[in-house]
Amino acid sequence: MHPILFELPWLGLRLHAYSLMILLACGGALWISAWRAGREGLRVDSVYELAAWLFSGGIIGARLLFVLQHPEGIRSPADIVRSWQGGNIFYGCILGGLVGTFIYWKRRPFPFLPMADAVAPGLAVGVMFGRIGCFLAGCCHGAACSACWGIRFPAGSHAWIAQVDQGVLAAAARWSHPVHPTQLYGALAGLLILAFLTWFFPRRRRDGEVMAWLMLLYAATRWPIESLRGDDDALLLGMTLSQFISMGLLALAGYLWLRLRRTPPGRLADRRSSPAASPPDATQPAPRRFGLSARFFL
Repeated sequence: MHPILFELPWLGLRLHAYSLMILLACGGALWISAWRAGREGLRVDSVYELAAWLFSGGIIGARLLFVLQHPEGIRSPADIVRSWQGGNIFYGCILGGLVGTFIYWKRRPFPFLPMADAVAPGLAVGVMFGRIGCFLAGCCHGAACSACWGIRFPAGSHAWIAQVDQGVLAAAARWSHPVHPTQLYGALAGLLILAFLTWFFPRRRRDGEVMAWLMLLYAATRWPIESLRGDDDALLLGMTLSQFISMGLLALAGYLWLRLRRTPPGRLADRRSSPAASPPDATQPAPRRFGLSARFFL
């Protein structure tokens, strides 16, 4: 845990490790998405414009879901927007980013599923750096861990405060009891998902399959990690809010896979690179159709 990387006391400036990791997450996601889009023949400038809507919606959604789930942590109006020290929920980021994406798509239609595939590996990059930021900030900590890789957090950290409040740790203790490093579990999951998507990307047969794999793998890895968290209480049936959202994401990924399987194999990049492909008529407006079948987005 290292929440403050450095401080300039005479200027009153602090560089929070969480803020730096979020900056790396956004920058890395944007770079890999733009690179992928360029290789797939998509408009790179659309990626940058989309990123503004996606990041804005993601930041608002991540903080809003945290505030709704942890109202006890809001002691003043300023706490609502104080997200640079931690206190964001990635599923809120996904939902908010999806809203921002739809708003931009409605204003300036683009091939939705090919763009989703280009963005998917970038989201895995965001998961990886974001969870490292959580570890450095000490938030999203795990429950008690008896394994040798359990992590002790210092006095004043989220894990230390939680254990003192639960009465399992003396207030004079300098370190918490060992807890699962769930943040690092999440970062490792993000790295493995990124590696798989990178391998699968050139092997996909239909546009949308990369995003479908991301949805499936993230929900499948988030579920067990969530069960090891020590900062989230069960909402219903012994499951946390994030686990319920994981179920919904798994169902949505399954639905997307079924819709994709009903379409013939083919990718937008292949059709654009084919010599027999005829160029689109620039005088005709782009269709504004929406659906989960790949042909609806082209």
